[in-house]
Amino acid sequence: MQTWEAIRSRRNVRSFEDRPIADDHLDEILESGRRAPSSQNWQPWDFILVREREQLLQLAHVWRGAGHVAHAAAAIALIAAAPADDRQRDRVQYDLGQATMSIMLAAASLGIGSGHAGVADQDMARGLLGFPEDRFCAYLISLGYPADRPLTLIRHPDRRPFGEVVHRDRW
Repeated sequence: MQTWEAIRSRRNVRSFEDRPIADDHLDEILESGRRAPSSQNWQPWDFILVREREQLLQLAHVWRGAGHVAHAAAAIALIAAAPADDRQRDRVQYDLGQATMSIMLAAASLGIGSGHAGVADQDMARGLLGFPEDRFCAYLISLGYPADRPLTLIRHPDRRPFGEVVHRDRW
């Protein structure tokens, strides 16, 4: 799948087939996150790949909207240093957003669905994932082959009209 096709096919997937993702595909997805742009090449992230079913089942409880993690083939936890101030908090969130989108587009290009979730219970996440005390788990990205329908071009996305969103030169 080409980049534009992946962009037009990507959607949040929260229901997955019960089949594994090949290691080389997971590595490609992780590499896309590693290569994501970041402010001043800061690269504030670490990624934890989770494939163990019991661990995925438990991770699904770190936030009320993370239930899809339980049935994913894998999940990626995005870990970052606790920000020192508001400016650093904004930078890290922006950079993690770029890594998240890179990961999700790489997955879509391979026909792999993805869904994201926040993490409210940092203590539970830390206990399950073992990241250091000076770090936090910002997001979980569940990965798997879509159970309901494969990723295909979304011809009529549920988005505001192009002409309403795009302004040229001025508002």
